[in-house]
Amino acid sequence: MNTNSQQKNNETDTKTAGLKAHIVRWLSIILPILVGVFLIVYTYYKFTDAQIEQIKTYFKTADYFYIYCAALVAILGNALRAYRWKYSLAHMGYKSSFTNNFMAVNIGYVLNLTVPKSGEISRALLVKKYNNIPFDKGFGTILAERVIDIIFLLLFVIWAISLQFDLVKKFILDQLPMHQLIFLGIAGLIASCVAFYLYRYAPWPWMQNIRSKVSGLSEGVLSVVYMKDKWAYFAHTVFIWFSYLVTFYLAIFVFPETSHLSMGAVASSFVVGSIAIAFTNSGFGSYPFLIAKILLFYSIAETTGQAFGWIVWISQMMVVVVLGVLSFILMPILNRKK
Repeated sequence: MNTNSQQKNNETDTKTAGLKAHIVRWLSIILPILVGVFLIVYTYYKFTDAQIEQIKTYFKTADYFYIYCAALVAILGNALRAYRWKYSLAHMGYKSSFTNNFMAVNIGYVLNLTVPKSGEISRALLVKKYNNIPFDKGFGTILAERVIDIIFLLLFVIWAISLQFDLVKKFILDQLPMHQLIFLGIAGLIASCVAFYLYRYAPWPWMQNIRSKVSGLSEGVLSVVYMKDKWAYFAHTVFIWFSYLVTFYLAIFVFPETSHLSMGAVASSFVVGSIAIAFTNSGFGSYPFLIAKILLFYSIAETTGQAFGWIVWISQMMVVVVLGVLSFILMPILNRKK
């Protein structure tokens, strides 16, 4: 009797856990889209009819030559990411052709437009299917990439702040008086100490799960550090992020109003845009909204910033879609013998 009751309880717990996972998965898809839609609608109704017409005029008069150049650099960035991948795979004893890596990266990017972070899973599945690389091994190398990318994004944040230190300091002090900053600093320090203590010593199952995931990520990063071709790997990482920056820099010349932006403004806008893409559904709605807001600090009208943000975002998403669809079609054809 007790065995049957325990079995039913286990089945109920399994169903509940499955339902929760299903809900979380759908929320991760729907919420970023809803936020993007809200930002688009909010921005649209915020502008007057004359401002909407001005934005349309910007689209008609933009110098798209620089967008085409930026698109070519973006494709180069994808190629560098695909070539870099071979180093981490080789470190684990596996080989995958550059062509397959490139197409897997492209397919991963286009799938990320639908379900956030599904592209990482698809990349690992594709090399498993066409190159016989175990899923967990391939996925581990991709997780290591993501950790390295976050580190580089943080380095760009530091760089942007250093270039605009006076502006950032003025903005923070204008928004938050010194006594509030001190309070927030103390509160942040206490919260960090509590979080560290819980991370190290808390016996809760969900905390143990977090520790195991962090341990796995650490192992992935260390595998990059200790690999034979680590310097080539890091050199490619630098080139990848440099290509992202150049892609954004070329785009500022689409309008005369943005072509004079300083490197500090470019760095700040690039970081804000990168965060929008990394932590939302590929920046849908949020990318042009945030770009317009950051450009206001550099005396760029919000209508200009919105038009600029949308042109940059749409052009980059077109590159993602075109490369992804072509790769989706060609990959099984080029690997038909496998």
